[in-house]
Amino acid sequence: MMHVDSIWGFCLFLCLHLGWTWAQQTENTNRRPVFNCGGDLVADSGFVGSEGFPSFYKPNSKCTWRITVPEGNVVTLSFRIFDLEADSQCRYDYLDVYNGHSILAQKLGRFCGTFRPGSLISTTNTMMLEMAADEGTQGRGFVAYFSGTKPYVEDQQSCGGKITKSQGEIKTPNWPDNKYPPGTSCSWLITVEPDMVIQVNFDKFSLESDMYCRFDYVAFFNGGEKDDSRLIGKYCGDEAPQPIISNGNELLVQFISDLSVTSDGFLAYYTSVPRGSQIPLVDSGAGARSVPSKPAVQPVVPEVIATTAPPPVPTTRYVPPPPPEPTERPKPVKPTRGRGSGTTGQDRVVPVTRPNGRRPVPQNPLCAKACRRDGAIKPSFCASEFVLTGKVTSMTPGPRGVVNIGVSLIKTYKAGRLIITQVGETMSVKLVSQCKKCPLLRKGVNYIIMGQVDEDGRGTLAPGAFTALYKAQHHKLLMNINNQPC
Repeated sequence: MMHVDSIWGFCLFLCLHLGWTWAQQTENTNRRPVFNCGGDLVADSGFVGSEGFPSFYKPNSKCTWRITVPEGNVVTLSFRIFDLEADSQCRYDYLDVYNGHSILAQKLGRFCGTFRPGSLISTTNTMMLEMAADEGTQGRGFVAYFSGTKPYVEDQQSCGGKITKSQGEIKTPNWPDNKYPPGTSCSWLITVEPDMVIQVNFDKFSLESDMYCRFDYVAFFNGGEKDDSRLIGKYCGDEAPQPIISNGNELLVQFISDLSVTSDGFLAYYTSVPRGSQIPLVDSGAGARSVPSKPAVQPVVPEVIATTAPPPVPTTRYVPPPPPEPTERPKPVKPTRGRGSGTTGQDRVVPVTRPNGRRPVPQNPLCAKACRRDGAIKPSFCASEFVLTGKVTSMTPGPRGVVNIGVSLIKTYKAGRLIITQVGETMSVKLVSQCKKCPLLRKGVNYIIMGQVDEDGRGTLAPGAFTALYKAQHHKLLMNINNQPC
């Protein structure tokens, strides 16, 4: 009898144990990370993501996450996935990242669209993320990894810190003997006298190259830790940036390298100069020049890829070679407004009369044709070297009847060799249209634009290039085309 009871007892214990083990394994298998709308994240490291990820985030929502890592560390934030509603100025759905636990702290950046931002670092052990969404288009949100890291210090080679001297130098670790190490983060906060501004000139510069400077880069911010300041520029590659000038007496400089490719690094000298004075800039390949001490309206355009910058397009004192003498004097074409109808003389060189009486400048003969778009969207997509959506921000006349066009990017679907620059938080490109009237573009309007790229990395638009007014629903169509083979 006792033997039977022992067997039943053992069976009961075995069943209970196996059942508990199976339930635990099932629970672990089905467990998924849950991302809430905001919260306090106090840990050495971890993940932070938009509410409900990977599902679409909620409309009309606002979430705030406060990250705290152990004292003596700084917060490094690396984005893994990013998908918010796109807008050139991030007005609708956006993610703000702050250098502290308050909106009064310095804003390290505002981000939207599908472009994955580069890594960000704080100057203390705290960081705050604030995501807002309107009632319109949503995306899947974001996921980022945060960790507490020590400011780089090794063998007396350190980087970062607070600097109050009127002049000095900043350089990457190991300069000039070795390459900078991987996984490095450095923050310099330079503060000078209240009536002065700060100018930074690069002596040597070589960082890992990337079109968007996502991996290794040096970034400059106007203002200090407690100022909602704006990004002046983010730089990488092996082309030294133009001199950096702050608009106040505080400048934050941040250097980040990821865990892969490294390079020689940089050496830069800074100095303080009186506010409001004319500052002579060092010769960086384009000749010496002078600029006012407050460049807040037009900050220096960063060189974000390791490509020789295109030479400036001359707008004055340009003397073209004399055109060949035609056998028959061409008749001037009557200018048209908008999308004009066909005109005569479409195969002739059309002269442009100048008010100063100089010899006419020849235009592209194709400009005399009717302003019509060639081809449909998919064939044009496949045939074009670049495809993008963006807002036209500037249109200025150039030589030989061309028009220089500035475009603030919403989304890039194909880039090819196109040079993309970053000013503040905005990505932009420079395009050249071969004709004044075609393709028809207007300043302040969003477009789909397709074209080719010249040897200097500038986008070119032929008279029949594909352009169309851009609306939010076009993004899905362009993504579908982009995912199909041509």
